[in-house]
Amino acid sequence: MPGTFLLARRYIAYYRGRTAILVAAITLTIYLPLVTHWAIRQFQEQAMSRARATPLIVGAKGSRFGLAIHALHFRGDPPESITMAEIDRIRASKLATVIPLFARFRAGGYVVVGTTPEYYVFRGLAVSEGESLGRLGDCVLGASVAQQLELHPGDRLLSEPDNLFDLSGPSPLNMRVAGILEPTGTADDDVIFADLKTTWIIQGIGHGHEGASGGDHQHKASRANLAQYAEVTDDNLQTFHFHGTSEEFPLTAIIARPDSEKSEALLMGRYLSPDETKQILKPVEVVDELMEIILQARQLFDLGMILLAAATLLLVGLVMLLSLRLRQREMNTMFRLGCSRTTIFRIQAAELAIALLLSSLLAVVLAWGSMSVSASLFRLWIV
Repeated sequence: MPGTFLLARRYIAYYRGRTAILVAAITLTIYLPLVTHWAIRQFQEQAMSRARATPLIVGAKGSRFGLAIHALHFRGDPPESITMAEIDRIRASKLATVIPLFARFRAGGYVVVGTTPEYYVFRGLAVSEGESLGRLGDCVLGASVAQQLELHPGDRLLSEPDNLFDLSGPSPLNMRVAGILEPTGTADDDVIFADLKTTWIIQGIGHGHEGASGGDHQHKASRANLAQYAEVTDDNLQTFHFHGTSEEFPLTAIIARPDSEKSEALLMGRYLSPDETKQILKPVEVVDELMEIILQARQLFDLGMILLAAATLLLVGLVMLLSLRLRQREMNTMFRLGCSRTTIFRIQAAELAIALLLSSLLAVVLAWGSMSVSASLFRLWIV
């Protein structure tokens, strides 16, 4: 047997090009289904883990998938706004604690999430550099955002206007980077966090005045009459104020945390009325439905992989047949030297076994390398 594998290794080493093509074809056949199944499993674990950690989500009626993805991962188009009155409604029921979210704007290409300190406790977020939010106009960056934008505490980050062609809209806000969050491997790494009031300033609900004191100021709607951008400083901090009642201020979603299963059922029951303009959903159920759709699509992909495997087997068979024809004189010489037909068959089987082993090892290494970067890619693909 050692002699058989020695001859097989020598043959493979001599015909490198032919062997490389065979190994590459088998490697791809093994790699594609392997990395797909690993990736889908990792995607399921990440998506379901975040969904399980989020009891209930409240938002405007519309797409259930869109609302869940927005509240969990801050991806896709933001849903229709609801108001702070919904926060008061849930609090008045005494059935759950609430965490408001307002994520409609961007800065540096990343979503700005307005929320309260309870969110950081809820998600287990901690500051690794700088400090937490200390005043109006500050923001803290997710680990990936800070790395991509190359920003540090003390730097400034300008928000992006909601509509570049709306000259009467509010001026962008030049936010101060207060700190950078520790990496979590979740969607929180890819967003910018700010206080709710800061995001309402970006919305245009609140503003400050340079050189104004008390009530001696004028409100002018046109952006041409405002500064190129708004900025909160020590000098103008006290001049910032908001127009309207707080119950009317916008939110894009609310995370609700009931204290018991009974409270959860009662709270969900309050949103079952046909006239209700809001919806409440359990993220784990919505994400589970999404997973079912993905698994159905995977079945089609698996069918394609079976056809690819069959084509590869035919290719391997063809290569082996052609190889036998090309090596006919070599086989005859070995037979005349005393090698039995069984030994010749063993040599060819050893060659194929070595090619399969090399292909399997290479496929596993490539799949492992792909999975090492897939976590961040999944967060980008969730839309």
